[in-house]
Amino acid sequence: MIALVEPGPELPPERIARYSRQLMLPGFGESAQRRLAAARVLVIGAGGLGSALIPALAGSGVGTIGVIDDDVVELSNLHRQLSHGMADIGRSKVGSLADTVRDIDPGVLVRPYRERATSETLPAILAEYDLLVDGSDNFPARYLADDAARLAGKPLVWGSILRFQGQVGVAVPEVGFRDLFPVPPDPSEVLSCELGGVLASLCTAIGSFMATEVVKLLTGIGDPLVGRVLFYDALTARTREIAYERTDDAPAVTELIDYELFCGTGAASDEALSVSSAELLRRRREGDVRLLDVREPQETLLRGIPGAASLPLGALEAGAPLPEAIGDGPVVVFCERDPRSRRAVRVLRDRGIDARYLAGGIRAYAAVGGGTEGAGAADAPTREGESE
Repeated sequence: MIALVEPGPELPPERIARYSRQLMLPGFGESAQRRLAAARVLVIGAGGLGSALIPALAGSGVGTIGVIDDDVVELSNLHRQLSHGMADIGRSKVGSLADTVRDIDPGVLVRPYRERATSETLPAILAEYDLLVDGSDNFPARYLADDAARLAGKPLVWGSILRFQGQVGVAVPEVGFRDLFPVPPDPSEVLSCELGGVLASLCTAIGSFMATEVVKLLTGIGDPLVGRVLFYDALTARTREIAYERTDDAPAVTELIDYELFCGTGAASDEALSVSSAELLRRRREGDVRLLDVREPQETLLRGIPGAASLPLGALEAGAPLPEAIGDGPVVVFCERDPRSRRAVRVLRDRGIDARYLAGGIRAYAAVGGGTEGAGAADAPTREGESE
């Protein structure tokens, strides 16, 4: 295998001492360590996978690490996103992760990008890096990462986790994620970690697999997972591998597209069924609004909207009746962001109920000053009716 990066300058004595246990590996040596020092790796996501693999890359000696994520640290992240701590709640994830890396090795350059990776933003950022890593948690981002890396002629290491299982793969311009999953799944059949849950240690396991693939590609050691995907089941401690290749009739990737629309998760399909946070604030101040919270009970205890009825999405989809407190008439449905509430709206409208979802969920509502209550509501900027 050909190494992706040429060796950088000779290592000073303190760097040799730091990496001494890695330098003695058969077939590795100082040349591979110098390649890592010269490498530039861009990572999408500073959550469960990112907070596991990025410290591993820093500890291995990768010289420059870019991190793209627009999210902030929340209490519910901490069980699995081990690079963040209690003091980081409310901070940007990229800022928190950058501090973690500096604590590991101040010699590693961290470039935080507090924004979403999109068709507009990703190409220019990726141009400055040797390799892309996708630690995102949704299909639009995975297809974006695969297409962007393919068009840039750069390898991509990707991973995914859900409940007790994870996957890891390596994409190159010749064969990649699109060849394994040519058609995105139906959004109604896709569980997220927010909805399906995830075992905390699975993040570190899959993150470590991903970091190892990055090191192999950069240094030229071993046999990367090109044209193969590795599946890991934490409950059985078993792995299996599936080989795949590009078909002759696979469509060529010539440009980046609207991946939300491609995956059926974009606003274009159901924007008319949404209510903005500002609109909900106005309607609540003008009169009564029927609200339905479709999150799990433990989430509603942390932070909720006063007066909202509660019915978890799973129960709603199983046919459970609406709480009596909802009454008759239009209802606004919300969850933490809005994926679950979008699904709930489809179920309710199929029942003949005039339902709309809160765009951006309770998080967006609190950000514009919407009143919330519960143990996790202290960070809400203002209460309804109060001036800032």
